Amino acid sequence: MTRSGILAAGNWIVDHVKLIDAFPDEDALAFIGEQSSANGGGPYNLLKNLAKLGAGFPLQAAGIVGDDTDGHWILEDCRANGIDTARLKSTDRAPTSYTDVMSVESTGRRTFFHQTGTNALLDDSDVELNDSSAEFFYLGYLLLLARLDWVDGDGETGASRLLRRASSAGFHTVVDLVSVQMGNFREVVLPSLPETDTLFLNELEAGALLDRCVKDDDAQQLLAVADAVLALGVRHRVVVHSACGAVVVASDGSCAQHGSLLIPTQEIRGAAGAGDAFAAGVILGLHHKHSLEECLRFGVCSAAGCLTHPTTSGGVQDIGLSLALGEKFGFRDFS
Repeated sequence: MTRSGILAAGNWIVDHVKLIDAFPDEDALAFIGEQSSANGGGPYNLLKNLAKLGAGFPLQAAGIVGDDTDGHWILEDCRANGIDTARLKSTDRAPTSYTDVMSVESTGRRTFFHQTGTNALLDDSDVELNDSSAEFFYLGYLLLLARLDWVDGDGETGASRLLRRASSAGFHTVVDLVSVQMGNFREVVLPSLPETDTLFLNELEAGALLDRCVKDDDAQQLLAVADAVLALGVRHRVVVHSACGAVVVASDGSCAQHGSLLIPTQEIRGAAGAGDAFAAGVILGLHHKHSLEECLRFGVCSAAGCLTHPTTSGGVQDIGLSLALGEKFGFRDFS
């Protein structure tokens, strides 16, 4: 079977984005300048970004949404963007998951208030794999999927079992994490690494996994960190990204690094979804068999477009226009 495209499973969320003047202290007040609703969650953001980048290969969704207004909105939005929803189930057992995203206008920094909703119901048996001919199977986010994160008596998780099943079915498995404050970070993540071909994580998540402080502007340290995460069992490559740039280390000894774009502060409207936009660009490059450096370039340019809009995908453009942003603004010296 010739494989093409990506099947993405995990968190399906509606983001309710508020652009605020400042993040207030407790009992204080902040002003909302703009508000909107948008796609949220790893698979939703990834697939929609790939559609906007002009991927040109099959995009398939898997997960659970509520039988409610937000759930219907997700299904309609996916179909409007050419995303196959045959594996995206609907239930009345819980509301569709949503997140209130507070994005500070002057800095682009954001804070999330999350309702887990239907995502807490997702079990490894809910994801149908056998009839998909996609090349990649993506799962995100670990640490935000209650049943898949549960560690059983054998030290396995629902995620590790699902990823093993995807590997056995012939997929290249891709995993993305989320930055959450939880004491069992390593306990949840480590069982999935031997079933993961490509792992995406930022410098904070890498630090939590390795129990060390990681700087976001030191490419050599990030390369060493990526190599250390690879040694924990990831099969093919580890991609670590930060606001300053990104690195990738592969099991064949190859590696690459790339600085992020020098976007003027006044052009930045929000950072929500930038990591997912980065992952979409890298996966687009991997699917088309580009070099590791070119894959990172795709990623940082896609992420830069995301920064220009307060929602997760509103600023993502066709890959040609995304790469043009790099020519317009230039890249950070990341070494």
